[in-house]
Order: sequence, then structure tokens, then C-alpha cells
Amino acid sequence: MELPGGVAPPFDVFLNGVPQQAGTDYRIEGGTLLFTRSLAREGKLGTWRWLSLFLGIAGTYRQNDTVDVVYERGGRRLVASGLSITRE
Repeated sequence: MELPGGVAPPFDVFLNGVPQQAGTDYRIEGGTLLFTRSLAREGKLGTWRWLSLFLGIAGTYRQNDTVDVVYERGGRRLVASGLSITRE
């Protein structure tokens, strides 16, 4: 996933709210974060899925990862939240 413009190390990375460690959980190549595990974002729900949720027949149990980066710019701590997940 691409880092937002102006984000440079050091920064903190969180996956689903859990702190991640550089070199163990992810690595940085250029301006991209590459995770060691597969990440996914739940796509749009189709008509049948919405209907089954509405009727209480099924829940939504799909993988829905979120990645946040906390960084400093100009002495202020900023958060880039819900970064787009892309596949290699």
C-alpha cells in the first residue's frame, strides 16, 4: 500500500488497531508498505448479501483489514487512516 505524500520514517503502523513492527510485520520499499501477511478489505455487498443481513439470516464475516500510519509533520502528530490496500 502506498504511503501518503509527506510521510517519512520514523512513523508508527497499526493494522486493525494493533501496533506493527518494521522488519517483522512489514517492510518499506520506496513509498510502499509491504506486509508479511495477506491483507483484504471487504468489498461491496451484493443485493442477496444485503437482504440476508437485513433479514438476520447471515452476518458479515469477511476479512476487513484497516491500516493506519501515525507520523509527525511540523511538530504535530498526524494520522493517515484507512489506507488503501493493494495487492502485489
